[in-house]
Amino acid sequence: MSSATSASAGFEYVVVGSGAGGGTLAARLAEEGRRVMLLEAGGDPRGVGSDAGAPGADRLPEDYDVPAFHVFASENPALRWDFFVRHYDDDARQRRDDKYRDRCDGRPVDGVYYPRAAALGGCTAHNAMILMYPHNADWDALAAATGDPSWRAAAMRRHFVRLERCRHRPVHRWLARLGIDRTRHGWSGWLQTERAVPTTAFFDGSLMRVMVSSIVAAAREQGSRWQRLRWFLESQADPNDWRLVGSNAVGVRYLPLSTRGHRRTGARERVLDVAARLPDRLKVETDALATRVLFDGQGRAVGVEYLKGARLYRAHACPSGDGGERREARASREVVLAGGAFNTPQLLMLSGVGPREELERHGIAVGVELPGVGRNLQDRYEIGVVNRMAFDNWGVLAGARFARDDPQYRRWSAGGRGGGVYASNGGALAVIARSAPSRPLPDLACFALLGSFHGYFPAYSSVFPEKLNYLTWAILKGHTRNRAGRVTLHSPDPRDPPRVAFRYFDEGDDATGEDLDSVVEGIRLVRRLTADLRRRGLVACEELPGEHVQSDEQLRDFVRDNAWGHHASCTCAIGAREAGGVLSSDFRVHGTRGLRVVDASVFPHTPGFFLAGAVYMAAEKAAEVMLRES
Repeated sequence: MSSATSASAGFEYVVVGSGAGGGTLAARLAEEGRRVMLLEAGGDPRGVGSDAGAPGADRLPEDYDVPAFHVFASENPALRWDFFVRHYDDDARQRRDDKYRDRCDGRPVDGVYYPRAAALGGCTAHNAMILMYPHNADWDALAAATGDPSWRAAAMRRHFVRLERCRHRPVHRWLARLGIDRTRHGWSGWLQTERAVPTTAFFDGSLMRVMVSSIVAAAREQGSRWQRLRWFLESQADPNDWRLVGSNAVGVRYLPLSTRGHRRTGARERVLDVAARLPDRLKVETDALATRVLFDGQGRAVGVEYLKGARLYRAHACPSGDGGERREARASREVVLAGGAFNTPQLLMLSGVGPREELERHGIAVGVELPGVGRNLQDRYEIGVVNRMAFDNWGVLAGARFARDDPQYRRWSAGGRGGGVYASNGGALAVIARSAPSRPLPDLACFALLGSFHGYFPAYSSVFPEKLNYLTWAILKGHTRNRAGRVTLHSPDPRDPPRVAFRYFDEGDDATGEDLDSVVEGIRLVRRLTADLRRRGLVACEELPGEHVQSDEQLRDFVRDNAWGHHASCTCAIGAREAGGVLSSDFRVHGTRGLRVVDASVFPHTPGFFLAGAVYMAAEKAAEVMLRES
């Protein structure tokens, strides 16, 4: 490793991480006149820059752009970080999951594959683009816990309005211009949202039967009260309509996607737009792996040390043997960490901020003893009910090879209304429900996906082109109760990924077993949604869990062995220091000055069903707080 130090000066803020948190924050600060340096460990996810020659880079433009290719983006070796996480400490229990691996691409690993992105835009470069608003109770609970009214739901909605550019409610967009806006969408923000319902779907008889049958069954589940019918008609199944959000409504929904012209858009586009318009205010440094926060000796963060070079992190699918060039980025005002639920606590601990016993175990001098760093790790529980259909392939997927030379790609590339099935992320519809009447909020989101999906494992994306006649109901359990997960250091080497242990179900701290029972109820719910399809012979067989898995205990065992997640959060939670909190309500790291965190790790409890929207909103809020104080 080079010992040369290249100091950068003239920046008020240094932001580490360019995802939904860091990219959004850096762009907003720059737009408001601040000088910002944004550090990103990866390169450009469309293949521009020093990583363009990496394996898989030839697929980068379409893997990034095409909504239906998001599964390939998550495994593209040019931009992926391969985390392998433990769901259980107990080895025998962990190995019951067929997704567990002890080797990958010739490397020793230990856990279940958890895709992350090293790219401009962070994980918004490979996610499924779903933008779904959290529950108002999530924000209100945070406001109550901190005594900070700026976190209340009514106040937080304006951050969503500011960032969203809704293009899937055209009539209400027109009405909003007349001052009538009951949806409370954002119409002129920087993040465009669209609805992908390809016109070809209406000519696929099997798909239409699935959708109609599922909608009817879902309506039967929820009853047929006039109030629900009125909400459905007014909201048009839009999950982000303020009326549905405010009423904690259940029922059928479509999936709003963060796309522009049915191409992925997100933090990358926001950052590049602002950097192009304001190059003197926003400097973007890619291939920059942050190694530690620099302090002035009195607890004030004054900059970030980083290694300059491509693919330096050893979690990278194609890690470099180069040690990188050591550099520094200095900040006259503040340093902001936005590396996500795994990497932000790792960077804090490498910088001497965290649990004393963990730092001392690795020989790291304790600067600020903060026991909550890396604790409180949370995630959704997810499970898939996988059905093989009684026909060769879905009509909308005719000729699909998920490549640039197939007819579906040509239809998407030509544009036009709907853009074909590749304009979607593979989701046909969603059903929002409560797993039990006593649940205070809807806690199940069940998604009908055109494909076979039962979680993440190396080469999972290769299954999709091979199985074009599958229907998976992906069940997502929100508002989980388990807080026992933890992120710890593997070593004091910043190039090594941390250890991630979620401690699922019986190893966790959900003593009631509510989470497990809720996921089981989700399986029973989607089986009821597909019962009519089975009776009519459209389903050849249920491959997972399998029709032999019926009793509550059989289903519990199936869930224990096979559940997964991909919305890690809460490892640097806002809250009182003495209660295990890491941040104050204004994102400041306890016991430090000039240091904040703005990413998915900040939440005490995971908000809503999907994290991206909540993180975008938190970043807009953080920018407002920081601008007001500066």
